[in-house]
Amino acid sequence: QVQLVESGGGSVQAGGSLRLSCAASGYTYSVNCMGWFRQAPGKEREGVAAIYTVGGMTYYADSVKGRFTISRDNAKNTVYLQMNSLEPEDTAMYYCAAGAYCLFWSNPKRYDYWGQGTQVTVSS
Repeated sequence: QVQLVESGGGSVQAGGSLRLSCAASGYTYSVNCMGWFRQAPGKEREGVAAIYTVGGMTYYADSVKGRFTISRDNAKNTVYLQMNSLEPEDTAMYYCAAGAYCLFWSNPKRYDYWGQGTQVTVSS
C-alpha cells in the first residue's frame, strides 16, 4: 500500500501563486508515476500534470501549460505542483495520485493510489 498526503491548498486572488505538496509513504517502490488531478463541483476529475519519478519526464494539461510546474524530490518521496498566474477557473479540489506508469497519464483509472485532496480557491 502507498499513502499520499497533500498539503498547500488555500485561497488566493487571481494572478497569485500556490505550491501543493504530496508526500508519499509505504511501498513507494511500486510507484513510477505521480500525478495531480483536480475536480470542481459538478465536473469530472481532470488530469493536471504528471511526472515520472525516475527520469523526471513531465506531462501537462493544455489548460495549465506555462503556468503550472510539477517536480519531485525523490529523497523526500514528495511531489510538488507550483501553480502561478492562477485563474478563477483553477478553483477545485486537487488530488495527488500514484501509479506504475504515466502512459495515458490523464486517465484517473491509470492510478492505484489517491490522496484525500486539498482545496484551491481562486477569487477574481
